[in-house]
Amino acid sequence: MSLNGKKIILAITGSIAAYKTPQFVRLLVKSGAEVKVVITDAASAFVSPLALATVSKNPVLSSVSDGATWNNHVELGLWADALLIAPCSANTLGKLANGLCDNLLCAVYLSARCPVFIAPAMDEDMWKHPSTQLNIGKVKSYGNQIIPVGHGELASGLVGEGRMAEPEDMVSHLEDFFTNVPLPLNGLNALVTAGPTYEKLDPVRFIGNYSTGKMGIAISEALAAKGAIVNLVLGPTHLSTSHQNIKVIKVESAHEMYDASMRVFGEAHIAVLSAAVADYRPTLKETEKIKKKENGLTLELTKTEDILANLGKIKAHWQTLVGFALETTNELENAREKLIRKNADMIVLNSLKDEGAGFGHDTNKISLITNDGGIKDLPLQSKKDAANAIVGQIIEMRYAKEIA
Repeated sequence: MSLNGKKIILAITGSIAAYKTPQFVRLLVKSGAEVKVVITDAASAFVSPLALATVSKNPVLSSVSDGATWNNHVELGLWADALLIAPCSANTLGKLANGLCDNLLCAVYLSARCPVFIAPAMDEDMWKHPSTQLNIGKVKSYGNQIIPVGHGELASGLVGEGRMAEPEDMVSHLEDFFTNVPLPLNGLNALVTAGPTYEKLDPVRFIGNYSTGKMGIAISEALAAKGAIVNLVLGPTHLSTSHQNIKVIKVESAHEMYDASMRVFGEAHIAVLSAAVADYRPTLKETEKIKKKENGLTLELTKTEDILANLGKIKAHWQTLVGFALETTNELENAREKLIRKNADMIVLNSLKDEGAGFGHDTNKISLITNDGGIKDLPLQSKKDAANAIVGQIIEMRYAKEIA
């Protein structure tokens, strides 16, 4: 069992055992995990943040703010599939047990909705002290998992209990955990539309747009990583996906995308319509190439089928319907109106005014607008992270509906 596709936060505290963490990160990445590292000031005396950034391929985070940017501990807590605090010093263990929060690591811990694993590391006398054992009992009572300490030579030169578990053992612990934990979308079917549509004028020309399908493919992969079986209705693009839980249905025109979506929607528990579908197509499609004329060319256009609106009309109570809105003016007002008019559960809003967002970019800046009046503005981030945020919100919405 690998950790392929898992998102792991490694939180490192001030212990000599921190010197093992670059090797641990390397093993996690080799096993297929995406790793983000949070480190305390004390930990940086024992391990190089540069080394950790190099092996994780992500910036190492140490403070809530560096004066120019804010490291959103809430978003970090929502992003992760698991938070592992290793090594966890006696000092940090006491903070976790008592809800103290004076650094980014503790803020991420208190915000995390994912499983939390704690790998203590300290000298034997510290480990066996009643206060330490009391704190261990407290954090376990909160639902956290303790990775057992090892027996061997300690930093003091003594031999006994208190060594942090070896990196290989911690990887195995995570793999065993994810082997036995059902994914939140297991047994559910999903529909995702992605990419542009091409509306033919003649055999060689078409009306289209700049969409690449990156966002929709990322959403498909995020849904599949959570256990869903996905039908991806994909417009013309050079991009593809090979995930075993994703079936790709290739289409070209808006009408073909509409037909494919209507066919599979009846069995879809979740539908995310992220494609950039043409609003109009040529009324007449010429069978021969249109010849250049001296005086201009007038095109008559016909409105295409509104896929989101039509699915909204037939949506059942057990289905979650998500649409996208790309706006240039009155963004929030237009997105809210679209949410209501098309009977969607959520609208993902992005604006062409945001630098680094929209068609063709590897990043996106979105807002999630839900039918309970909620608005969640997300920072500029990779489309993979944006997709994970969208899927996380879908899971949260479905869970809330189940317990309502």
